[in-house]
Order: sequence, then C-alpha cells, then structure tokens
Amino acid sequence: MNWLKALFVSAMVALVWVVPAAEAASRQQEIDRLLKKYHQLRQFNGALLVADAKGVILKKGYGSANFEWQVPNTPDTKFRIGSITKQFTSLVIMQLVAEGKLSLEDKITTHLPDYRKDTGSRVTIAQLLSHTSGIPSYTSLAVFQTESRNPFAVADFVKKFCSGDLEFEPGTKWAYNNSGYYLLGAIIEKVTGQTYAQALQQRIFDPLGMKNTGYDVSATVLSKRASGYEARPGGYVNAPYLDMTVPYAAGALYSTAEDLYLWDRALYLDTLLPASLKQQWFTPTMNQYAYGWFVRPVTLNDGKTELDTISHGGGINGFSTLILRVPERKEVVILLDNTSGFASLQEIAVGVLSILRGIPPQQPRVPIGEVVMAALEKSSAAEAIARYRALKATQDAEYDFSERQLTVVGYQLLGAGRVADAIEIFKLNVEMFPSGANAYDSLGEAYLASGNKALALVNYRRALELDPKNTGAAEVIQRLEEPAKAPR
Repeated sequence: MNWLKALFVSAMVALVWVVPAAEAASRQQEIDRLLKKYHQLRQFNGALLVADAKGVILKKGYGSANFEWQVPNTPDTKFRIGSITKQFTSLVIMQLVAEGKLSLEDKITTHLPDYRKDTGSRVTIAQLLSHTSGIPSYTSLAVFQTESRNPFAVADFVKKFCSGDLEFEPGTKWAYNNSGYYLLGAIIEKVTGQTYAQALQQRIFDPLGMKNTGYDVSATVLSKRASGYEARPGGYVNAPYLDMTVPYAAGALYSTAEDLYLWDRALYLDTLLPASLKQQWFTPTMNQYAYGWFVRPVTLNDGKTELDTISHGGGINGFSTLILRVPERKEVVILLDNTSGFASLQEIAVGVLSILRGIPPQQPRVPIGEVVMAALEKSSAAEAIARYRALKATQDAEYDFSERQLTVVGYQLLGAGRVADAIEIFKLNVEMFPSGANAYDSLGEAYLASGNKALALVNYRRALELDPKNTGAAEVIQRLEEPAKAPR
C-alpha cells in the first residue's frame, strides 16, 4: 500500500501548488479585465505593473505610446513621470544628510547664498521637502504659463520664479509647492558639485540598475519614449510643448513601469539610505505628507477595508502617473499614462488592490463630458444641458459627473470660438459644484473672452474667495479693477 500513500501525498502536494497558481491567474485576469474597461472608456492609456511580496503579478501595456504611428505601450515604454520625480529628489537630499553634507534644519541661504536673505534665511530644507515653506509655487503663477516653453538656467529660474514673497509663516501651513523642490535640486547641485541629473544617475539609477530612467531632454533621441497627449471629448490632441528645464527637480524625470518596480523593491532595503533616516523620510509632517511621499490610508471598494499606503502621483503635459505602495504586504501598483488621465489613476489602483483581496472592484463609468460634447456637435447648448440633467437624474451611478468633465467641455468650446456655449456649460458646472473654485475661475475666463468684464470680475472674485492661493485669479482681478488710464 506504500505506493498508494505515495500517490496520495504527491497529489496533495500538486494540489497545494495548483490552487495558489490558479488564484494568481484569476487575479491577473480580473486586473487585466478591469484595465481593459478603463482603456475602452479612454480613461487609461499606458503601462501597468502590479506586484506583491512574491513578485510581479501583472505587467502590461494598454493602448498606444504613439498614436500617429500606432506604436503600442509596453512595460518598458518610457513615460515622463511628473511629480514622482520628487521622491528621487528627496532621497538624494536625505543621502546628503546621512553623509553630513547638509542638515534638514539648514536654511536655503546656507547653500544658496545668492537667494533673497529675508525669506531664504527663514525657510529650512525640511520645510522645502514637506511643502510647508510658504514660498509661492511657480506653477500657480499666471506668468509661468506664458514662459513654460522657454529654457532656463537653474539660477535664472530660481530668481524669476522661486523667490516670491512668503504666503505664510514657514512651518505653519501646508501647500503643495513645486518651487520648493526646484530649490532642492539647486541645493543638490551646490552641495555635490554635479548637475541634478548626474547626481541622481550616480546615486540611484546606476546602483539600482534603472537603465531606463533619467532626466528627460526633449532634444535627445530616446528609444521607446511615449508621446504625450491630452484627451478631448472627440479624441486626442498632442500635449503642449514644455521645456524640461522648467519642471527640473520637481518633475523632469522619465521612467518605465519596470524600472519603478526596481525602485519600489529597493525601498525595502537599507542600501540607499540608513534605516533611521529612511523612517524619517517616510514620516508625515503635515497633511499626510512626508518627504516626497503621501502617507495615508486608502479605503477599498467594499467601503470598509482600509490600507496604510505610501504613494505619489505625477501630472505633466500629456502624462499622468501614480505609484501606490502597501508596505505591510509589499504590494505596489504602478500606473503610467500618456493621455493626461490622472483623474482615474487612484480609482484604478484602489480597484486593483481590492481585487488582490477578493473584493469586487468599482467599475469605470462613462465620462459625461463625452456625452455632452457629442450632443453639442449635433444640437444646441440648451439641449446638451438637458441631456446632462436627464442622465444625472436617472443614471447617476453609470456616468462620471465629476467637476472636471464639464471643465474640459467648456475649454474645448472656448478653443473652438464657441464662447456663448462655453459660458452656458461653465454656468452648469458652477451650479453643480458651487464650492468649486476652479468652476468659477473657468466661468470668469469665459465671460472675459466674451467681453463681459463685470461678470468676469464677479466670478474671479468668487474663485479667489474659495481658493485664496489662486494667484492667477488675483492678477486678473487686479487688472480688471484698475481704473482706465486717460488718453494722452
């Protein structure tokens, strides 16, 4: 009977291996089905990598890296990663702290002596890292929008865009701040004697074997680089050009899903940073933000399961990105999109993590903006708005009625010269989102385009009330309120 016993044992061993393999295959298929649905609804176009403690569960590309040539996205397609860059910037700063070359309590002027003394002597490196410096973020300045195509030397950019009057006392408030990370890049260059790109290459990318990651330079011929696009209700357009000296240490890197997986795995080791400093690097200070990372709980699609996560997203012309880590189980979801689809990335990542725990994921919804735009192409704004209201009343759960939907439609209409229709769409958005500062800002812009300065002023003022940091609205208000100069 020994042979029967041996056969039984062999069968049980095989079963032990088959069941987990079948479960893994099932999870992989369900994740893939979910991503395909998001792609079909034009809410994701890019590369995905999902992994846990055992390794990669799924890595795959969806859609095109280049629409003109229909080149497919793959796990080794290179994407601009936007503000995911910040975690690399912050790591180098922490390495320099470990080497005793700077302190987190050093002031800006300690390392950038040409920086304005009245503010630079009050802001610490720690405050730059944690977005609590009070320095105005250059991406919120209206003048920045007109110069983002121009190349800048680091010192010139710092002087022009990163040296504004403080908006609040350093360390007292939190405000997401690209100027702070630009300044950190300048400090890295001063302390190391290298360019920012060289410092990252030597300290992070080469040691980790991240061969497909680096500082993006538009002029460089870079193999497998994705082109950036912006989604419109009727299709896609090429993203506006951005000179990469502008995002710099706040957002100028490119990478791949596979390389970011190498980065994620390295963060569980102490090879890049001593354990004590790494713990400080991941410890939030204000608004659940640490040094280049958000550290906050995420609720899964069952509405009750909560996970502690470390994450950061990125958004830059034509690209949206997200890396979301669950350290407890060494899970990571990496999403790189080349159609500016940032709004759906967090939702996708939560759906993927839900699948890993056997929770049915939330299914993607149809963008209501596409429905409204299609109606506008065939009929009047009044009929398109009526269609919106009818679907909102009867099929709210099946469509994405977020504020961004009507914003995109309104600007599409403005770009096409349909100013009156744009006003009606923005008015609807204000009605639907009465506390949305951006909704009022957009309506103000449309009224200004129509020549109605009085109503433009009303809406810009409301936008500024709702968001006091909206310097663009403040500049328009100041301009509109200036008395007309008498002719000479």
